[in-house]
Amino acid sequence: MSDPAQIKLIVFDVDGVLTDGAIILDARGIESKRFHVRDGLTIKAAISLGLKIGVLSSRSSSAVTLRMNELGVDLLLQGIVDKASGLETLCRRAGVLMEDAAYVGDDLVDLPAMLRCGYPIAVADAVAEVRSEARCVTNASGGRGAAREVIEHVLNAQGRWCEVLDRYGV
Repeated sequence: MSDPAQIKLIVFDVDGVLTDGAIILDARGIESKRFHVRDGLTIKAAISLGLKIGVLSSRSSSAVTLRMNELGVDLLLQGIVDKASGLETLCRRAGVLMEDAAYVGDDLVDLPAMLRCGYPIAVADAVAEVRSEARCVTNASGGRGAAREVIEHVLNAQGRWCEVLDRYGV
C-alpha cells in the first residue's frame, strides 16, 4: 500500500462522497445534486498543482457531468457498477499505477476499488465495512467538505498544501 505522499491520482465516488447521498428528483424526473463549494475550490487547486482527480460513479447523472466540467475534471466515468474495473480504466487514462491512486468511498459498492488502490479512504459517515478497509477516514461527512479534507491530507503529506495557501496570501 502506498502512503499519501506517493499519491498521483485521487478518485472520488459521487453519491455519499462528493454529495450527501441524497438523490433529488423533481416531478419531471430531473435530478439535481448538492455539491460542497469548498470541495470544488480544492479540486480545482489540486488539478492546477498537477494532482490528478478522477470521479467514478455507479450511476449516471447530467448534474455530475456539468459539475465536473465546471471543475475541470476530465477523468470521469459514470454508470460503472464494477468499480475495480472503473478504477483500472481511470488509472490507465491518467497514466498512473493502481498503487499510486487513492480511492474515496462510502458504501459497499466502493469496496472493490478500495481494495485495489494504493490508498483507500472513507468519508466519516461511510458504512462500517468501508471504514474498516480505509487507511484514512475523514472527519467530514460526504458532501460536507470530505473531498477538501482528502485533498488537503494528500497535499500536506506531499508538502504542497502550502502552495494552495500561498495563492490566498496565507
